[in-house]
Formats: sequence, structure tokens, C-alpha cells
Amino acid sequence: MELHQLRYFVAVAELKSFTRAAERCEVTQPSLSQQIAKLEQNLGTTLVDRSARRIALTPAGERLYERAAAILSQVDEAQQVVCEGANLPPHLRVGAIPTIAPYLLPPVLKAFERAYGPVEVSVVEDLTAEIVQGCTAGDLDVGIVALPIDAAPLHSEQLFREELLVALPAKHPLAKKKTITAAELAREPFVMLSEEHCLGEQVVTYCRQRECPPRVACRGGQLATVLELVALGYGLAFVPEMARAGDRSRQRVYRSVAGAKPTRAIGVIWHRFRRAHPVVAEFRATLKAHGAGAMKD
Repeated sequence: MELHQLRYFVAVAELKSFTRAAERCEVTQPSLSQQIAKLEQNLGTTLVDRSARRIALTPAGERLYERAAAILSQVDEAQQVVCEGANLPPHLRVGAIPTIAPYLLPPVLKAFERAYGPVEVSVVEDLTAEIVQGCTAGDLDVGIVALPIDAAPLHSEQLFREELLVALPAKHPLAKKKTITAAELAREPFVMLSEEHCLGEQVVTYCRQRECPPRVACRGGQLATVLELVALGYGLAFVPEMARAGDRSRQRVYRSVAGAKPTRAIGVIWHRFRRAHPVVAEFRATLKAHGAGAMKD
């Protein structure tokens, strides 16, 4: 049993794809498949069920995955210890979705630097699926996303819940009201985020539950674009409460929905088997301590 074989196997187990596992491990797919087959031959059992349309682990494969992931984690930890001994600075890799990153990360990173000292930080802003994949592959130490997420090798912890508010032009007739009813929302056009954003799906689900499906006038790829379109009068938009905290424009106002309010859970995710540098645990602690309040500063 070779270390590189375990890395290939763990990649297949986590990604459920030989093609994607080969890309992660930077080898050809035939080479990776051959090494997995050799591993199975050496162990005398089948680890991966290849008969289904989507590959899955056998019971033996499931047992090996937990142990292999732990072994690789210890190897990575040993490399970190060597780097620390060489006085190399710690490196923190953080991923966050676009509807969170510009509002939450700056104040949290500032608080983290004050508490921990200088740390090399890399920030990746991407969609939920890419953040989940980055944490699964070990390319990211932590991810900040809207919960829930479904990814077996990852652990998730809720940081806080935030309300989704209705953004509307400052001169809109509904701007005079403190809250807006579902019936009033049903009569208005909406500016929505592009469909690949999870926030758009959350908004649609809420509106269907309240029997006021949004009448989509246009879509934007970024929340900043959506807010500018709102100011120009293209429609209303549901946006996270943290977006209001960061909005210094007088062209928009934000109102709550009357009755049951839309909310989303914000959480942090990380790989449950990989041992990380202590700086990662310190960052998660900073997120828990300052996350909910940082967007209101």
C-alpha cells in the first residue's frame, strides 16, 4: 500500500469521479485507475463500485476512506510541523460565497489580525459548489457559505442567521412603509441574482411558500449589480441584511417582510478528517466571536 495510492483513493471517494480525482491529483485518469486497481488487488477486496452510473464506495471502501483520510491528515500535519520549524509564516486559505465575502470577511479578517498577528491570507470568492469542492480537496482551509450543505467529508457549524430584506428605490411608494406584505410583493417586478447563486434559489423557495412567486424583470451576476438595478427602478430585490449594513447610498432603502420573514443560515465548513494548522482553529473562533456583529460595525 503506497501513500500516493491512498491519495488517489481518497480523491475518488470524495469527488465520486475518476476524472475529477485525476485532475485533483494531477495525473492521467488511466494512471489513477490503474493505481486504484493495484490497491484493491493488494488488499484483496473491491473498494469502489463502478457498476452504477455514479461511482460509490463499497463497505470496505468506506472503512478504508476514514482511515486513509486520517493517515493523509497526519502526513500533512508532519509537513506543517517541518515548515513551522523552518520559521515559515502560517498561511490561511479562506473561501466565501459572493453574497457573504465583501461584507463579512473584511471586518472579521481585521479582528483576526489584531488577535493573532500577521498571517498570510488567501481569499477565494466563488459559488457554493466551488467552495465545497475546495474544502473537500484541501485547497481551502475553511469555507463560509449559506447552510445547509451536503458533503460527507466536511463538517459545518452555523455562525448566525440573518434576515433577507427587500431592497427598493428610495422614492418607491412602498418605501414609506415599515414592512411590506406578501400581497404587495406579488405586484412588483423583481431583480434577481443569476440562477447559479444559492441566494436566488432561497428567495424563490420563500416566495412560493408565501404564495407570491417573484415576477423577474432582470437578473444580475453580482449583488452589487442587483442593487444598482434596484436604484435605477428596474424592480425590488431580496438581499442579505449584511448588504444593508454596507450600503452608504441614499438611493435605496431596505424593508422587512410582514409576517414570516425570510432568513438564511450562515456557517463555516472545513474538512472533518484533515488536521489543520492551529491558525485555522483560531480563525474559526474569530468567526464565531465576531461574525454576527462584524456586519453591523
